[in-house]
Amino acid sequence: MLAELLGRLFGYSLFDYLSFRTAMAAMTAFALALITGGPTIAWLRARSVRDNVDTSGSADLAEKARQGGKNDTTTMGGAFLIVSLLAAVLLWADVTSMPVVLAVVLTAGLGAVGFVDDYRKLTEPESRGLTRRAKLVGMSVVTLAVLVALVQFALLRESETLLALYPPLFKDARIDFLAWGPLGLVVFVGFQWLVVVGTANAANIVDGLDGLAAGCMAISGLALTLFCYVTGRADWTAYLSLPHVPAAGDMAVVGGALCGACLGFLWFNAYPAKVFMGDSGSLPLGGLLAWMAVVSKQELVLPLIAIVLVVDLGSSWLQTFWYRRSGGRRIFTCAPVHHGLQLYGGVFKRRAEGIHEVTVVIRFWILAIVGALASLALLKVR
Repeated sequence: MLAELLGRLFGYSLFDYLSFRTAMAAMTAFALALITGGPTIAWLRARSVRDNVDTSGSADLAEKARQGGKNDTTTMGGAFLIVSLLAAVLLWADVTSMPVVLAVVLTAGLGAVGFVDDYRKLTEPESRGLTRRAKLVGMSVVTLAVLVALVQFALLRESETLLALYPPLFKDARIDFLAWGPLGLVVFVGFQWLVVVGTANAANIVDGLDGLAAGCMAISGLALTLFCYVTGRADWTAYLSLPHVPAAGDMAVVGGALCGACLGFLWFNAYPAKVFMGDSGSLPLGGLLAWMAVVSKQELVLPLIAIVLVVDLGSSWLQTFWYRRSGGRRIFTCAPVHHGLQLYGGVFKRRAEGIHEVTVVIRFWILAIVGALASLALLKVR
């Protein structure tokens, strides 16, 4: 209505510009997170919704958290982050765009799974939340439903680009799953499930230090916002030899909302944190980040775009795998590696003392920026 009114009175068409709506979505999500953050934190604190330090892992880590007062910090802050994000998307994005609709469904669905996990941890005595299997099942149901809908959309619109993979560095390289028939579509859905669920779990692992997850998500989200914007434009994709996905354009607006919401949350989550994100924020953020990569056809570049997520997820997986296979031996001082640096000052060897949490976070932000810049360089390296 506002767009139509401005058009009639002044002849403006600002709302038709994708760049304007992307910027406004970011500003709206940031403002909403700032406005709702304080009251939400106060409401959660009044009900003693506080983080419980998990002592099942590293005893040193648990002791460090207690010394820093983290077991008394309000958690489930992801609730106001995701609400701010979705509100900005609904206000500024084209809600007739199927990728945008599916982005909202995926974010809300993974947020619900994370909320149930957080709620059980906080309300049930000695509970560690949902079991790994239950959490995986919940995430898989949401993700598979969204991916099947994407395949149906691509087939109905004859958008074969959405059902293919485009390896970086090669100008005309393309893996066309549709050419393999029904089996190819099954493989496509399975691969994309791995991308979305894996990224969501990686974001959950990164959410371990004040400001780490929110800052890295904002950086990676900004890079993917640019990818979505470029992929949605026929002129830019022709010049850069990129796959053209018209439906990806409005995902830039979703990316803007993601960046704005993360920055608004970081206002309260910066050291010393007043609130933690919890699974209700990390799972949907990671899933949405992966979804932007899926729609903009940057799945194979995502490990570089979100390099901090890959480092933390990879170190945790390798540590667990080697510990079980070697009879209790470890590769890293602590996994994920950001905790190893915080506790022991080194990744593979223990130093005299650990590195301050703020220093670790800023260095990981720098790593995230380098990865994002390197991924953007691939726009021309084909």
